[in-house]
Amino acid sequence: MLWRAGRHEFRFPRPMLVMGVLNVTPDSFSDGGRFYSVEAALERAGQMIREGADLLDVGGESTRPGAAPVPAEEEIRRVVPVIQQLAARVSTPISIDTQKPEVARAALLAGASLVNDIAANRTDDAMGRVVAEFRAGYVAMHMQGTPQTMQQNPAYADVVREVDEFFAERLARLEALGVRREQVALDPGIGFGKTLEHNLQLLGAMPRFARHGRPVLLGVSRKSFLGKLTGAESPADRLPGALACAALAVRDGVQILRVHDVRETVAAVRVAEAIEASRPKQ
Repeated sequence: MLWRAGRHEFRFPRPMLVMGVLNVTPDSFSDGGRFYSVEAALERAGQMIREGADLLDVGGESTRPGAAPVPAEEEIRRVVPVIQQLAARVSTPISIDTQKPEVARAALLAGASLVNDIAANRTDDAMGRVVAEFRAGYVAMHMQGTPQTMQQNPAYADVVREVDEFFAERLARLEALGVRREQVALDPGIGFGKTLEHNLQLLGAMPRFARHGRPVLLGVSRKSFLGKLTGAESPADRLPGALACAALAVRDGVQILRVHDVRETVAAVRVAEAIEASRPKQ
């Protein structure tokens, strides 16, 4: 299986890709604006690369439940200088975490290679056209509602089936817009319009999504459902639960993990991969 993101390509099977989160926002739930300045963001990016990050995911708008939207102009002001500087300094592929086509375009022009889109449930085609034009990589994430509404009583008849059907429908729609399947990765959107039980059902059904023949990205890092399971109120204290999910994701064939804690996650998945590789072949 091949995943293309601009000039970058990844062939699977291969060691799991670890995507490091780089929030350049003043109000991120996970790091409280610690990397809001360009200098701090570049320093953090370098640290994540040294710790083993295969991808960097730059975001300029918080998407925590209830977060207020950020105007496109402000989002561009936050992310483009960071992406320009990173693209000039490192060879690590850069992702833009945005739901706005105009932000995606500005980021791709600045040197990003892929778009991580929480709003792949949109009804308009503007984002798909941008991705097709730049031949960028694209992460299509499932979300019920919007960040402002997604945790207001999310409901499904069968969350696994509905996410699975969403992936099939999105792949077909993106192809119709000129986005090749090899550009697309799929994200079930843990915590985006899901209850604790919905999240657990999806995590238990990850192998099902392999039927689409596309890489699966999983993002559980520091999310609130881990706190509900373990009692960890602080996002930083949810790392053990996230590492448990990471190890199981290796077993279940997930190809990409989006994380805040790169060093710890890389260590956990490499151990899990070694164990999986040692299993007797059936």
